[in-house]
Amino acid sequence: MPQVRNPILPGFNADPSILRVGDDYYIATSTFEWYPGVQIHHSKDLANWELVIRPLSRKAQLDMRGDPDSCGVWAPCLTHDGEKYWLVYTDVKRKDGSFKDTHNYIVNAPAIEGPWSDPVYANSSGFDPSLFHDEDGKKWFVNMIQDHRRRPRSFAGIRLQEFDPKAGKLVGPTKTIFPGTEIDLVEAPHLYKRNGFYYLMTAEGGTGYEHACTLARSRDIWGPYEVHPKNPILSSTHAPLAALQRAGHGDIVDSPDGKTYLVHLTGRPTTQSRRCVLGRECGIQEAYWDDDDWLYVKNGPVPSLYVELPGARNDTEYWKEKRYTFDSAKGLHKDFQWLRTPEPERIFKIEDSKLQLIGREAIGSWFEQSLVARRQEHFSYDAETVIDFSPTDERQFAGLTAYYCRYNFFYLTVTAHADGQRELLILSSEASWPEGRLQFPLAEPVQIPNEGKVRLALSIRGKKLQFSYALDGEKELKNIGRVYDASIISDECGGHQAHGSFTGAFVGLACSDVNGTALTAKFDYFTYLPAQHETDRYEV
Repeated sequence: MPQVRNPILPGFNADPSILRVGDDYYIATSTFEWYPGVQIHHSKDLANWELVIRPLSRKAQLDMRGDPDSCGVWAPCLTHDGEKYWLVYTDVKRKDGSFKDTHNYIVNAPAIEGPWSDPVYANSSGFDPSLFHDEDGKKWFVNMIQDHRRRPRSFAGIRLQEFDPKAGKLVGPTKTIFPGTEIDLVEAPHLYKRNGFYYLMTAEGGTGYEHACTLARSRDIWGPYEVHPKNPILSSTHAPLAALQRAGHGDIVDSPDGKTYLVHLTGRPTTQSRRCVLGRECGIQEAYWDDDDWLYVKNGPVPSLYVELPGARNDTEYWKEKRYTFDSAKGLHKDFQWLRTPEPERIFKIEDSKLQLIGREAIGSWFEQSLVARRQEHFSYDAETVIDFSPTDERQFAGLTAYYCRYNFFYLTVTAHADGQRELLILSSEASWPEGRLQFPLAEPVQIPNEGKVRLALSIRGKKLQFSYALDGEKELKNIGRVYDASIISDECGGHQAHGSFTGAFVGLACSDVNGTALTAKFDYFTYLPAQHETDRYEV
């Protein structure tokens, strides 16, 4: 079989849940504060994947206005019971401090494309829920349980309860069936049944460099569960030079020919600071069931960079330039997302072959900001747009941004001085790291004419970011500002405590009008051009 290079879903595609229905494979991944919620990719061969839907796409299903960075939709689980697709997910309203507000919901659909139902509320006792369909027709809901009295961490094991789909609620007794192991921080439960055993896969060790997949089993769904004799079954903890780090949060699937594969979260650090600019990505490993009825990862537990899969990946598509134009009949391209709001008509529209961003709150707002962006999927790339924007003062600004969260972004803006003179200004949150205080060490602005479109561009090569621009009628781009450290647009610099930043780098278009007058910025196109300039992972 062909050798395929991990990750199979590059860029921010965290917390994978995998499913096979017939010859079709699906992977659901977390989207956190990015809207619409949950990404579902499809494949026929485990190597080539296409985004087919983000099912949480309306207010009744998901409203994340006010959700802090790296909250929102955590760890979806996608299953099929022979008749319907089921998706469970958490909408996290708070995660830092002693308390976590984590609301768990269940939706279903007759087909992967939908229509997806309104959500059924399950519970709020923890996060990372999953749904297991037993052979006798019962459905079981499992999630990690949290106890705010535990110090310093609130992870208190895995809780089980039956779900009654007719009643639309959890029913019957509830029990903590697995306390976790000495690795600690047990979460992300998935249940399976094989040869009379119930198997429970969990993630442990947090989402950083101690992340791991743990497996346990029991003859009774209620336990007790014995831990795998060679726990963990997947981890990079003791292999600091392995190409794939932070390996954990896994799920398994069987192929039609009887092979078993484990998909898992992973990260590829760059620079000596080990920063994962591309966020938490989705990798895959071949696994096998041994004579002792335990699952083992082939060549594990350290994840392999190259894996034999049924299909060969088309890397030509991966390196192709993406040029996005805007057509009201087609709507926004599926590569793009926005932040938090289920009312996108308030932040953008497509008219006259332009993407029009309606100026709302400042960039970094947790409520309503006009920012439309796509994932960074390569360590190096170029991005470009043309903007038509006529600000009247310094409180109106729009342009091109490389964005991680409210504390970590670089932003080339078209704005104006207090006297109305239009200018270019770079907003850099570089000084926010590591204190998490949003401060802008502003470079000198560049005055530009008050009329005319402006071409804005950025170039990232490894950890080096350079902005450039050209005025209307100019062919050549001119550099503006200094070279910035792009590596801070990463999980490790996301403005949170350890194990607290969960998304990945985006690049896109933004517009703010903090005067409250909703001034609109018009964008002609957007291009994303990958660059084959992969720098060494430990480049200084």
